[in-house]
Amino acid sequence: MSRSAGLGTDTAVVGKLSTLDRFLPVWIGLAMVAGLLLGRLVPGFDEALNSAQLQGISIPIALGLLVMMYPVLAKVRYDRLHTVTSDRKLLVSSLVLNWVVGPALMFALAWLLIPDLPEYRTGLIIVGLARCIAMVVIWNDLACGDREAAAVLVALNSLFQVVMFAVLGWFYLAVLPRWLGLETASISASPWEIAQSVLIFLGFPLLAGYLSRRIGEKTRGRSWYETRFLPAIGPWALYGLLFTIVILFALQGQQITDRPIDVVRIAVPLLLYFAVMWGGGYLLGAALGLGYRRTTTLAFTAAGNNFELAIAVAIATYGATSGQALAGVVGPLIEVPVLVALVYVSLRLRTRFDVNATADGR
Repeated sequence: MSRSAGLGTDTAVVGKLSTLDRFLPVWIGLAMVAGLLLGRLVPGFDEALNSAQLQGISIPIALGLLVMMYPVLAKVRYDRLHTVTSDRKLLVSSLVLNWVVGPALMFALAWLLIPDLPEYRTGLIIVGLARCIAMVVIWNDLACGDREAAAVLVALNSLFQVVMFAVLGWFYLAVLPRWLGLETASISASPWEIAQSVLIFLGFPLLAGYLSRRIGEKTRGRSWYETRFLPAIGPWALYGLLFTIVILFALQGQQITDRPIDVVRIAVPLLLYFAVMWGGGYLLGAALGLGYRRTTTLAFTAAGNNFELAIAVAIATYGATSGQALAGVVGPLIEVPVLVALVYVSLRLRTRFDVNATADGR
């Protein structure tokens, strides 16, 4: 999936898109429905998926994410990463949004909107702590964001996740509620468990993408690599995305369809969270003059969450059938359609940046 053959840069190129790209929201909707139906109607399907785990990590989900992320990370021009690491405005803004604003916002929304549902509230707070290191790369790519910036920011988030996840979990679930006279909770997540998740969901596809570019360019040249190899592997990013969505929804299809009112209660703070984080990222990037591509990357990395990690921690601490785990599962149910819609909003906003002199020269 090339940048020009993603969702397209504007409505003028819609007619040139492949069928897969043009009807992406339809395929994603069908994948969500298929997953829910498989989990609900096929006897033992969700149990079979749950049993396919390695040290608490779902093998089908891991495979889907690896297939999804590899083509995008293979497109990154790693010789340009220094232009991102030298952009202090982008790096500091991302760290503040992800590790200060995001967790605090989810904590506030959870307590304000579902104070009577402690299990779901705790689950949402855990979601707010798990910053996105996987699916965000494809949202960013579809919205024509800066691939190199996305690679750097998700790597930065992964490092902070290993160091800060358990610390912030202790602060937002035990310390801050006690200071405010509220009910406290706890999580069970060791730095090694988090590092393992980071290695699988980011480390392997990042290494594969880097080696592909280095070896491909060295043996066949950059022109062949970008005009022949990348278009050939590009569609697999969306295949991996659709497969991952089917598996995620199949795993908890019965819980989601059995508890629709609870799903709605959980969905409301999530919707507000995504809107505020994405909108805040866009406004901040525009105010700092980051240009369309890096502003888009900043917004999507701020809005996305690592639901794989959040669900794993909730299950390890509270059990697979707990309300905390359900809150984590509802996350992608809301995130996927919302962020797909925001991809289209981003592409609409692109012309506003292009009219002006943007910092990234576009």
